[in-house]
Amino acid sequence: MPADVRAQVPPDVVEIERALSRISHLLSRARQHYQVAAEAGVPIDRAAVPILRLLAEAGPQRSGDIAARLAVEAPHVTRQVQRLEGAGYVERVPDPVDRRAYGIRLTASGREAVDKILDVGRQSILHALADWSPAERAQLAALFDRMVDDFVRHAAERGILPR
Repeated sequence: MPADVRAQVPPDVVEIERALSRISHLLSRARQHYQVAAEAGVPIDRAAVPILRLLAEAGPQRSGDIAARLAVEAPHVTRQVQRLEGAGYVERVPDPVDRRAYGIRLTASGREAVDKILDVGRQSILHALADWSPAERAQLAALFDRMVDDFVRHAAERGILPR
């Protein structure tokens, strides 16, 4: 990016980008994931967590739909689903619309695993924000939701994510 274009970026946008970069680094560290997984008592690969979370929130999904919604390649989802199936966290079920196809859904063990991981993660956030008032946390949550929705919309408009 040319210097004249960089100079046009407002300082608040620079700070937002810096904060997002720092938090992304913190959250994506393998050490962070394995600490959460150990506290939750769930031996699971870091790459599998978004799949479990998606299934917990959206219900059974076809592998291709999982890949599209997570913006990853289909072979990545196939490998993770095979591992999750082997661990007893997911199972394949006939697709109600197309009997030739299969969906992936959480098992009771998978639901328990994702709930434990989310509980540990949420407790960690609560602890980290212990000095924040409930109103400040609510404001942050609302602004984060709005920001993520805008980022997703923008990415979809650019063809980076499915609409």
